[in-house]
Amino acid sequence: MKKENLYLCMGSACHQLGVYEVLPKLQSMISEYKLEDTIELKGSFCLESCSDGIVMKYKNQVFIKINSENIEQKFRDEILPSINKTVSY
Repeated sequence: MKKENLYLCMGSACHQLGVYEVLPKLQSMISEYKLEDTIELKGSFCLESCSDGIVMKYKNQVFIKINSENIEQKFRDEILPSINKTVSY
């Protein structure tokens, strides 16, 4: 199965907002939900939503206002359902 890319903005605004605190939590959740064969986490330069906090993108869906305090909730509530919706077993 081909992996889909999950992009995490690593641009300067997201860097200032703490993306490097979000990254290890995100990596841990990918492992916890056994998504290593499904998605590939990739860093991205600006995803053009700098005023909306740390940004992630999966396929055509953009996730905004991410921070180290809410990444687990956002992953479970928003990102994981998007991933699961596109995965065919």
